[in-house]
Amino acid sequence: MRILFGLLSAVLFMPAAWAADPEALLQRFVDDVQTLSADFEQVQLDQDGEEIARRSGDFALARPGRFRWHYAEPYEQLMVCDGREIWNYEPDLAQVSVQAAGRVLTDTPAALLAEGSSLKARFTLEDGGAADGDRLLRLRPKTDDADFQLIELWLSERGVPSRMRFHDALGGTSDVRFSKLRSGAKPDPKLFAFVPPKGVDVVRLDAPAE
Repeated sequence: MRILFGLLSAVLFMPAAWAADPEALLQRFVDDVQTLSADFEQVQLDQDGEEIARRSGDFALARPGRFRWHYAEPYEQLMVCDGREIWNYEPDLAQVSVQAAGRVLTDTPAALLAEGSSLKARFTLEDGGAADGDRLLRLRPKTDDADFQLIELWLSERGVPSRMRFHDALGGTSDVRFSKLRSGAKPDPKLFAFVPPKGVDVVRLDAPAE
């Protein structure tokens, strides 16, 4: 009887996000997490599970549509979106490319986290159950031309993402793990504005052909 009572109590008093369906889980993330910043490590594996790249850095986002994704190691790269344009700065090349945000492929960790509200329209959602203390949500593209066949998103009890894993069409994966997560704080607006440094070549990818 005590065991049965314990099981019933666990179900009845389970956190709302843990008992919710996939759409409710995602909606909580979209509604409750308007600003977010964290450190991350991104590991890319080929179709045989062999590691081919490992990068780390930090990111920040402020919905709708603004984000800053900064790779620090092993080489620096910065992607900044102010909601209208995306700037991709590569210091080693002394070059920055810029284009309208709507024209950029959106199936990237930064863009997926920042856009939020359109995820239900673009993906079929599946509840992957509890995983490593978080809740696993699977997102399958509704179209055949997406960059990834499957995206897995781990959400904590607070509704913030702890991990994302992208599965490409060739069987490779890109696994992003977050740490030092901070949500709710108002970020500095300067994080989402980019001014090209002097001497840097600016390439506008969506400029009309001459």
